[in-house]
Amino acid sequence: MEKNKKRASLVFTVVFAVICVFWVYPIITILINSLKKNSMITTQDVFNLPTPRSFVGLANYVEGVTSMNFLQSFWYSLVITVMSVVLILVCCSMAAWYVVRVKSKIAQIFYYLCVFSMVIPFQMVMFTLSQTADRLKLNNPYNICIIYLGFGAGLAVFMFVGFVKSIPIEIEEAAMIDGCNPIKTFFLVVVPILKPTIISTAILEAMWVWNDYLLPTLVLDIKKYRTIPMAIQYFRGSYGTVNMGAMMACIMIDVIPIIALYLICQKYIISGVAAGAVKG
Repeated sequence: MEKNKKRASLVFTVVFAVICVFWVYPIITILINSLKKNSMITTQDVFNLPTPRSFVGLANYVEGVTSMNFLQSFWYSLVITVMSVVLILVCCSMAAWYVVRVKSKIAQIFYYLCVFSMVIPFQMVMFTLSQTADRLKLNNPYNICIIYLGFGAGLAVFMFVGFVKSIPIEIEEAAMIDGCNPIKTFFLVVVPILKPTIISTAILEAMWVWNDYLLPTLVLDIKKYRTIPMAIQYFRGSYGTVNMGAMMACIMIDVIPIIALYLICQKYIISGVAAGAVKG
């Protein structure tokens, strides 16, 4: 029996190691090509390691950062991501707490609408969304977070509701007996307990907002505001030419913050998702 368990464990380890290699390989390929000359990336040498003839060091990174106003695009992406994620976490956690504790028909309808919103394709609403955003003056990096709140609320409310159901109501009742009003009870008692789900939801929403290309392209004024995914597309020149070296370098810069955030907080993703799924 022990031998079978060890064999099964070894098989699973090998399988997941192979899967991990397939997931990591594209990132390694981008890193390798970000250190090569542009001419070497577009030839058969794209999958080979840099050679003394093709190696350019950090020149592609310098060119990528100094061109296309990349630092400004990085700032816009950072502002949009931080503001959107904070707004989603605050509003959706409070909404989920209300749905669970106030068992009314309106609360239940709101919850099911949030869940239903997750299955609606973005393409169904993107054209009317663009026109509505222009009329409401949401076409800038500081207001687009309201739109992200609408599209990110479905997943966030679903995860928070599942976890809030596991919180004993006696804890909240004790806080209210001690003199806490509903607002203090939520922020001083409920929020600390929600920490695993808050972090896991924040990571999932941040990965989506940071890498999103379609929504900012449709909503923002592209002549004034460009996020990183939008700026990367402008490395395509006329007649189909592409500055692959600078593009690969900027893609690598774009990927690093999300990878770092995920590696730091990855343990909370599993605990937060599992808690919301099992206890809900």
